[in-house]
Amino acid sequence: MNSFISETLDDILQTTKSFEDVVFILPSQRAGVFVKQIFKNKILAGFLPEVLNIGDFVEEIAEINKADSVQLLFHFYTIYKQIEEKPDTFDVFSSWAFTVLQDFNEVDQHLINPREIFVYLRDVHRLQKWSVKGEFKETELMKDHFSFMEKLEKLYATFYQFLIEKKIGYQGVLYREATKKVAAFINKNQAKKYYFIGFNALNASEEFLFQEFLSAKNTKVYWDVDKGFYQGNHQAGSFLRKYKKQWKYYEKNSIETIKNYFSEAKNIEVIGASKNITQIKHAGEILSKLPNYNNTALVLADETLLPITLNSLPKSVEAINITMGYPLKDIPTTSLVLAIFQLFNNQDKLQKKQVNEFYHKDVIRFVKDASIYKLLQIDEANNIADVISKTIVKENNTFISKDEITTFLAPLNASVKEIMSAVFTPFSSISEFLSRIIQLINLLKDTANDLEKEYLFRFYTAFTQLQNLHIEFNYVQDLKTLHQFFKQLIQSESLSFQGEPLQGLQLMGVLETRVLDFENVIITSVNEGVLPAGSQQNTFIPFDAKIAFGLPTYKEKDALFSYHFFRLLQRAKNIFILYNTEHDVFGSGEKSRFVTQLEMMRDDITEKIISPKVVTSSTNLKEIEKNPQILARLKELAQKGISPSALTNYLYNPIAFYKQKIVRINEFDNVEETVAANTMGTVVHDTLDKLYQPYFGKFLKLDDVRKMQQQSKELVSFYFSEHFKNGDVSTGKNRLVFEVANRFVENFLNKEIELLKDKNNQLKIIETEKKISAEIIVEGIDFPIRIHGEVDRIDELNGVTRIIDYKTGMVDATKLKVTDFASIRDLKHHKAIQVMLYAFIYWQTEKATIKNGFEAGIISFKNLKSGFLKMNFSSNYRTPDNDINEERLEEFMSEIKLFLKELYNPDLNFIEPADLPY
Repeated sequence: MNSFISETLDDILQTTKSFEDVVFILPSQRAGVFVKQIFKNKILAGFLPEVLNIGDFVEEIAEINKADSVQLLFHFYTIYKQIEEKPDTFDVFSSWAFTVLQDFNEVDQHLINPREIFVYLRDVHRLQKWSVKGEFKETELMKDHFSFMEKLEKLYATFYQFLIEKKIGYQGVLYREATKKVAAFINKNQAKKYYFIGFNALNASEEFLFQEFLSAKNTKVYWDVDKGFYQGNHQAGSFLRKYKKQWKYYEKNSIETIKNYFSEAKNIEVIGASKNITQIKHAGEILSKLPNYNNTALVLADETLLPITLNSLPKSVEAINITMGYPLKDIPTTSLVLAIFQLFNNQDKLQKKQVNEFYHKDVIRFVKDASIYKLLQIDEANNIADVISKTIVKENNTFISKDEITTFLAPLNASVKEIMSAVFTPFSSISEFLSRIIQLINLLKDTANDLEKEYLFRFYTAFTQLQNLHIEFNYVQDLKTLHQFFKQLIQSESLSFQGEPLQGLQLMGVLETRVLDFENVIITSVNEGVLPAGSQQNTFIPFDAKIAFGLPTYKEKDALFSYHFFRLLQRAKNIFILYNTEHDVFGSGEKSRFVTQLEMMRDDITEKIISPKVVTSSTNLKEIEKNPQILARLKELAQKGISPSALTNYLYNPIAFYKQKIVRINEFDNVEETVAANTMGTVVHDTLDKLYQPYFGKFLKLDDVRKMQQQSKELVSFYFSEHFKNGDVSTGKNRLVFEVANRFVENFLNKEIELLKDKNNQLKIIETEKKISAEIIVEGIDFPIRIHGEVDRIDELNGVTRIIDYKTGMVDATKLKVTDFASIRDLKHHKAIQVMLYAFIYWQTEKATIKNGFEAGIISFKNLKSGFLKMNFSSNYRTPDNDINEERLEEFMSEIKLFLKELYNPDLNFIEPADLPY
């Protein structure tokens, strides 16, 4: 493949032998590297020409230095404050200033008379609020907007003058000034020869500069466009056709380097893939089939997919050159800096500034950051970050003070401890806050690897620049403004990669492909709305004004990307074009119009749709064999006792039972910020237990319950303080949970009053929260098994003994209806099993005290209107049968013994059920 650069240099070498006074001007820095390399291969000895990108060349002509966006913003705010009587705060200003600077840049690049366009915009807005009857009513927002548009021209003029005096500027200023100074520059450099190589879409300033150089007759321009696009009516050749028609130079001179490569035979595949991940993974598969990557480009139309792409490249890609920046927002150090902001933002939001306490999740997020975690390692087994997180959970601390954090950091060496402790110290100024971040970055670099050092250095330079600008201007007055500014910075900035640009796979964005040619080209995300981008533009200049003044609109951008896309395909042999077929938030699922154009121009395109490769694998249910240690533990359980809830847990999932009761693995505890359901349940149980204790063995009277009502709220508060450690139930969701618990107890006592108001009812409280147990003998098991539990309440109503289990959740009568004990393994009967086991144990131990009937059931606090929900053994809903007798208990226990036989059978393993509902 003969590349455009190679062909151009061959042509130049025919007429030029010495390159001491020759300058090559190229669209990008990257292109310059390739030009130098190819040029070295073509000459045996001699000087290389000076190779510049267009930006550096314009800067040289203008004699003004380009300022970065952050520096410009601070200078612009200075001018804005001079003009505006009531200026916005810096954070509000920065939210719109970037757009204004972008518009200024465009006006200057295209040499628009600034006064004319800004007066035009002002007059348009004046017309909008003009009314014949004078009835137009302005809102405050409209007034602000109209006022802003009135001052736009003054803002531009003052800022432009300020930049000229400072000899700095944005790109547009450089271009406008270069057009003023180009004649003098050409006159001063008459001995030099200039070659403009590989350009296409030029702004008005560039057009002016090019024509000035061409008229000096010491310049040649080599355009890179295919005959098929230039001679027809194709969008990709529109710019060059315009220059040929309008430039005076081309009235007598021909256009250089128009070849016909696009019509040659090519292998072109258009591949639709569902989702972006599938696209990138398939691109990796295509790469894995290529013999080498020295003449291969992977082009990302959507540059945000770079992080995914880097993780999807095949192992065979050893050398890679990345020409796009890695977004700062995706760099690990960004998470660390945001974690520091979060510490103080939430401290302020949660009103903990005075006591200097921090929200526990923010502290954990900071100390568990990978780079900080490394610093907090004391030895192989201990890390301060783990100690902090465990202590917070153990003590249920929603907030943690700076003093407590300093205590945790005590084992660190003095210098590390000082910097780490400083992070949590109240800051007196923004400058001090920036200093502590710079100090922390300095500390982290000592334990960082090479890649992490790159990240840290990028942030070190950013924060140092920010601190210098803050010291000079003092515009950032609070942390909120700094945080807002930092978020804007990471959205727009990126980290540049350093590598060997001439080796291996070239991973690039669409704009970086200018001038370069590759044999194998893979382009991803070739979707409408991505390539070309949508018509939406972020600007204060409306579409009709842009048309009137000749500013570029989305139409010109479409033509520009059309050129880049088709130029990339001109000399390539193997082309793979991938697009996302899904109609989701990442795109419309419609392939780009460029692909449709390509399909109409050629008849040798292969099209296919691919789907993610789904590897099916059989799911093996978890199974644990009962070895001697497990059997010994089961025997130990039999002696200590198995609770009804443990038994139902076994019936639901034997593996869960194994984890909890055999290997004794507890669930990980979290800080309980909002009262958990089990905590609320414990509070309600303990409150009712305390209220009823004085009445054990006594018949309850109405006055007794009314006395309880007076004590209930105080007891609920007390038990919340006991079980909800360091928790606050005075506000938010916790207050609601507290009120719910209080209401549960109140409603329960009201139900008791309702019951006792009927003079025929006699209610005797036997005991609450009673621990009961009984041993049972199971045939085939050579030791007794103890079943134990804690009954929430045992009472006697009109002579009938009742076993009552409290449930703070919702339970209805159907859960306690069992007509056939053979089906009791069913999940819906698990609550009935618990109640019946309590009944069995009580019958075994207290049978003599049961005189006039025996019932068991549940009181559901979320279903109190249904009262006491009893075990029901009748199949006829009209005539319930609630009586528990010895015969029923024996029938029930015969089923329970079958479960226990299964549990203690050494030949039956613990097996996970295939149909677990959750």
